[in-house]
Amino acid sequence: MDSAIEPSPAPSTRGRRARGFSGDDRERAILATAERLLGERPLSEISVDQLAKGAGISRPTFYFYFTSKEQVLLALFDRVVEEARSNRGDALQRLADGEEQGWRDAIGPFCATFSGHRAITAAAAAAQYTSAAVRDLWSQVMEQFVVEVTEAIESERRRGAAPDGVPARDLATVLNSMVERSLFSTFSGQTPAVPEERLLDTLVPVFLGAIYGRAQG
Repeated sequence: MDSAIEPSPAPSTRGRRARGFSGDDRERAILATAERLLGERPLSEISVDQLAKGAGISRPTFYFYFTSKEQVLLALFDRVVEEARSNRGDALQRLADGEEQGWRDAIGPFCATFSGHRAITAAAAAAQYTSAAVRDLWSQVMEQFVVEVTEAIESERRRGAAPDGVPARDLATVLNSMVERSLFSTFSGQTPAVPEERLLDTLVPVFLGAIYGRAQG
């Protein structure tokens, strides 16, 4: 069962009116209702009235917090990504302590977090094909990941742990695209997909092979 998403500590203006209510119980209730309903049906079958009723508020009150149900999905997905990033911590800065464990610690939190919120993962994966806003948000997220992995690869090359080769940003782009597709496929029920129990053990050797020219540390 998916764990409930907690609102971000800092106010966010993405997906709702900028009124500083990020910790408000009503916003929390809307998000919790949306995640619960997404576990039962696709976003297209969820109405604003259902979201409002599940949160114990009126339809006009819903619009005080969010402009649409799509904006609720954006807020949920944003929080999933931030949860994963928080859980990852400084793993990319600890690669010198052990490359294999470092990349496992960097990738693992994303596998675990997306698994824990697979209803949101599935909804976001589907919405990419129909929603420009979701595509834009995911593009921003992917750009952040590409920049971070690029910096990690360049750092590993500077210290002599990884050989020069494909431009670091190009390599980071391909690796992040692979992770993106793998997460969405595995946790949204698409096929073909790597079984969840083997996902991390499959991704880590690919990173090691691509960056260091070897599959195991």
